[in-house]
Amino acid sequence: MKRSETYLYLRRSTGFMSRPFRSQIRQNVVEILHSLRSGYGYEVFKIYREVFPGATMRSIYYHLRTGEKLGEFRVERVEKSKGDYSWGGEAEKIIYVLGEKAQPKGDERVRKYFEEKWKK
Repeated sequence: MKRSETYLYLRRSTGFMSRPFRSQIRQNVVEILHSLRSGYGYEVFKIYREVFPGATMRSIYYHLRTGEKLGEFRVERVEKSKGDYSWGGEAEKIIYVLGEKAQPKGDERVRKYFEEKWKK
């Protein structure tokens, strides 16, 4: 039996599957917040879609919440703004910053995006 086949057999025989703690989407969000210094969910989502196409807003918010639980992000502050919105009279922006366990690697695509953006 090959090593990969043994791994699959062991995973099937134990009766549970585990998910890795690392996520490429969350790592990309770490890279974006490293360059931004701080940002709210929709702002991170807009940048994410320009640099790494293919993620949904729901996925970005999920990884922000999960990263907060894992210590990769932390909530800096919550801003509330009043207005006439379709969902009510108040909007809430949760501002995230990098946490203690975040490990930015300096992704070239993110660096290039911010260099081009700040030139304008």
